[in-house]
This record gives sequence, C-alpha cells and structure tokens, in this order.
Amino acid sequence: MDSPSNGVSLFCLFLTLLSLSPFSSAALRRNPLPKSPSSTSTAASQINSNSILVALLDSHYTELAELVEKALLLQTLEDAVGKYNLTIFAPRNEALERELDPEFKRFLLEPRNLKSLQTLLMSHIVPKRVGFNQWFERNRGSSPIRHRTLGDSHLDLKNSDSGKIIVGSAEIVRPDDVVRPDGVIHGIERLLIPRSVQEDFNRRRNLQSISAVLPEGAPEVDPRTHRLKKPAPPVPAGASPVLPIYDALAPGPSIAPAPAPGPGGPHHHFDGERQVKDFIQTLLHYGGYNEMADILVNLTSLATEMGRLVSEGYVLTVLAPNDEAMAKLTTDQLSEPGAPEQIIYYHVIPEYQTEESMYNAVRRFGKVRYQTLRLPHAVTAQEADGSVKFGQGEGSAYLFDPDIYTDGRISVQGIDGVLFPLEEDKASEKKSNSALKVATKPRRGKLMELTCSMLGAFGQDSHFSSCQ
Repeated sequence: MDSPSNGVSLFCLFLTLLSLSPFSSAALRRNPLPKSPSSTSTAASQINSNSILVALLDSHYTELAELVEKALLLQTLEDAVGKYNLTIFAPRNEALERELDPEFKRFLLEPRNLKSLQTLLMSHIVPKRVGFNQWFERNRGSSPIRHRTLGDSHLDLKNSDSGKIIVGSAEIVRPDDVVRPDGVIHGIERLLIPRSVQEDFNRRRNLQSISAVLPEGAPEVDPRTHRLKKPAPPVPAGASPVLPIYDALAPGPSIAPAPAPGPGGPHHHFDGERQVKDFIQTLLHYGGYNEMADILVNLTSLATEMGRLVSEGYVLTVLAPNDEAMAKLTTDQLSEPGAPEQIIYYHVIPEYQTEESMYNAVRRFGKVRYQTLRLPHAVTAQEADGSVKFGQGEGSAYLFDPDIYTDGRISVQGIDGVLFPLEEDKASEKKSNSALKVATKPRRGKLMELTCSMLGAFGQDSHFSSCQ
C-alpha cells in the first residue's frame, strides 16, 4: 500500500532537484550563456550605387579615381563615407592629362612616393558637406573660411575681387558638379599640391640632377660589320609616323557608360515610346527573350509608363531574364493580381548602367545595391566568376547576355534567372516553417521521460497529461 505514496514522493524529489539545478530557467536568467561571436557580428557595409565614390567612376573625374585606387585609399574613403558626408574638390580629367607636369606625375606614381600621393589626394577631401550656394550667399565679401581635410591639412575657401571662388590656389570652375546623398564634388581648374609634397618632389629632383654618373646602357655592336650601331635618325617633318594612325588614336577601355543623347523631337523632349518599342523589337530579333518581350507587349500600362519616364528625361536599365528562366515561373507566381508587373518592376533600375560600369563598380567595392522601380526593394550585385551576379542564394542570376540594347537612355542586360526580393523568400520560408511546427508534436525532455517511466512502474503515469 505504500508504493503509490513512495512514487509520488520520489517524483516530488525530482522536481525539487530540478528547481535547485544550476541549469534551471531561473538560473539561466541570472547567468545567461555567453553569446557566440557570430551572433554579435554585424553585416558588412555595402556601397550604394548612389554613393559619391561610385560617382567618381561614372563622371568626368575618372583620372582622379585611378589615382585614389593606386594610392590604396579606397578602404579609407569607404570608412569615411560611413561616418560623415564628403566634399571633394576634384580636378577634371583634362587638368590631370594635359596640364600636369609629366615629371611630377611620374614622381607621384613611383611606389616609393606612395605617402606623398596619399597626402596630395587627402588634401582635396573635406569630411563634411560644403555646398556652394549656401556658402556663397553666407560668405560673400567676408574673410576666407578654413576647412580641415582628411589629410589633417587645411583648405582656405574665399571669394576673389573678380567674383571667382578660390579654394587653395585653384578656382572652382564647376560648383556642385556631382551631388549625392553622402557627398558633393566641386570641379576645380588644377590639382592642389601641398607644400610638403612639393618639397619632397624638389628634393628628389635635385638629388637626381647632381648625381655623379648618369646610368647608360652598354653600346650595341652590329654583328655584320663589327661596328657600333648608330642611333636611329629622327623622323623628318611630314614623314609617315612610326605608329599607325589608328593605333595612336584608338581609345582605351572606358570606365563610365556612354553619355545620354540630347533632347530631340519637335517638342524638345525624348521620344520614350519609340525607344521602348525599339528595345522590345531588339529583344525579339536577338532571340531567347520572347517571354520577356511578350509580357512587356501585353502589359500595355507598363510599356506606356516606361516610355513616359524616358520622355521625361529618366534613364533605365532593364535586367531581362531569358526564356529558360521565365519558363521556371509557376502559375501561382503569375496568377495573383499585379504579380507580372511587380516582377518586371523589380528588374528595372532607374539608372543607366552598362556591363563595364557595373563590373567596375562591383570589382572595386565588392557589393553594390541598385535601387529598383519596385520600392523599397533593391538588387544586390557582386563580382562572381569574372561576371556580375545579382541577388543572393538560390534566387541569384548572372549577367548572361551583356549590352543587348544600349542607346544612352535604355540599357538592356540579359540575365539567366528571375530575381525576387529577399524579404519575400524569407516570408514564404517562415510560413512553411510555421505550418510544420503546428503539425509536429512537442518533444519531451530526457528528465521528463525518466520521470514518466518511473511513474509507469508505480501505475501513476495516467494522472499526468505529459506522460500520456
């Protein structure tokens, strides 16, 4: 007769030990387990396509962008953009190509003079936004204003007697030339050279000029006559050049995409409807994009809206999935009201990008976010396998057929997959996981199983619902 009471007392003993155990819920609340380093790590920052650093690549300041890359300052500028706005006083490409002393440019590009190059470039960047209009109205006729640069030097901004705006020793010829949310670029007429860099250049030039023996190559002997070879005579005026004309004038690879054409037509605006028809017709002639062209033709409201945007002066980049990718779309994905429009909106970027400009951006900055017409969603691009990869995980797509159509207003880039926002993928995953949780039964812990087995030995397990 004592066996049931002994079983209940034993069960109470187990519950008492559980409450006093250091692994109880109260003990865990008082002494939480340390978090793993992966749980506290933050996601790496991504450079947006609307950043001032990307604008340096797609503007008239590509020569300055190359100097920044050779000076190993990209990471420093990325960190600076994450902290505050930047104001860059940048000389245009013409000032660096034609007006800069070749010897001084050769001095800057030598590896041993990396510190001088970094000092020179950092003296052109102010770690705050200095807008031209606001400064000009507030400081007209006043004394110069001094701004501290990223290179820990100072730049004086002042008005001259002739009405010109002077920064350092150069005139601002293109104020507010490039304006972005994280900075502004003012175009200046020449490169700003700090005194320390000028002194270092003069010191090295003087040491080279006073060297005792100039290095010269050994004389060459003609094996046929056993005499010294004479230097080649100079090319007379009017003679054909040694280098062919085509090779001399052929341009190198460009970083920026092709410029947009000017307004045309009788009303001085872009004929967006004609350009949309042209790129849809190009998709049909190109082959392999009939499904995409069919959706654009049937969705007349979408084609009309794209034409209206182009007519108003906007530029568009269309990421067009090929027929093989469109064939993988299910009926459920296309049957919901407005689903085809939302899919196409997520593949249209309100920027003009070519294969070259996108690849240069992802090669330099790792990941770039491009805003789409499906607000507020954006497409993430990164370099992969020597190409551009859009999206993440299984829903990613590669740049498959680049530059199918590029007219300066509309750019069509073929991809091998259909892209969906990451938030939608997570929502569908969460929905399926919640359904699985409802269908499964709750698990019992090791201690509860041991208690139920002991109560079953005494015939008391039927009184507890957890043991049934």
